[in-house]
Amino acid sequence: MRILSILILLLSYYPASLSAKGKKVTKIVLDAGHGGKDFGAQGAISNEKDITLAVTLKLGKLLSDSMKNMQVTYTRTEDAYPSLVERHEIANKSKSDLFISIHVNSTPFTYTRTLQGYKNVKRKNGKTVKQPIYKSVRHHVTKRDGCESYVMGLHRAGQQKDAIGEYGDNVSEEPGLLNENDPQTEIIVQQYAQAFLGKSVTLASKIQEQFAIAGRTNLGVKQKGLEVLAGSAMPGVLVEIGFITNIEEEAYLNSDKGQYEVAIAIYRGIKAYKAEIE
Repeated sequence: MRILSILILLLSYYPASLSAKGKKVTKIVLDAGHGGKDFGAQGAISNEKDITLAVTLKLGKLLSDSMKNMQVTYTRTEDAYPSLVERHEIANKSKSDLFISIHVNSTPFTYTRTLQGYKNVKRKNGKTVKQPIYKSVRHHVTKRDGCESYVMGLHRAGQQKDAIGEYGDNVSEEPGLLNENDPQTEIIVQQYAQAFLGKSVTLASKIQEQFAIAGRTNLGVKQKGLEVLAGSAMPGVLVEIGFITNIEEEAYLNSDKGQYEVAIAIYRGIKAYKAEIE
């Protein structure tokens, strides 16, 4: 409900040129989370970085094969680690219309402590007492499942506004509109940032709807101050496609069937988003 309220509020302030239908989505950046030295979350049989890459490549192929004239740019296509700044630069320099980052969720470690026995301990006063001996076991398995999508948190809006200002000719349909010497530019940049957030919510909602249709648990659309979204001068979402610490979901996400179903749900979400805004 909070996200929907924000969206309604933002839409009321959009300039007509930003919210009206008509702008085509022809370029998309796909970001496979983590990679290389950064393994991401770890499960019993796999690492996040490998699952995200496999799903991202499947999604890119779906987009290229099924959407006419769609240009797909990847932040990585192999087991490498582009920094977050490099991911921003790839996205912004491609002049893309959407940024989608694929990740796999996990849950925090939990601990159980069991009594193993007792040992005799001599105190300073000479008395001997029995001291319990415990063993702590770390667990990283959960029954939690499902998918969720994140849009940029409002407290990172300043970073995205900087990116919009730097790549003004990318985001504006009027070259030279964002002139740093023009006092109106700050207002225009703010309007673009608001428009991007609203479109990000729309895209994330469409993707989540498709996960629900596919029978996955829909954990909703949320906001979070994520660096990978804040530096991109375009609408963007980060999609958590399942829990690697859930044994069943980890197996599903490592299967060709599971990866394809995840990719096609995101693809259909993008398709529904395009149909709504174009």
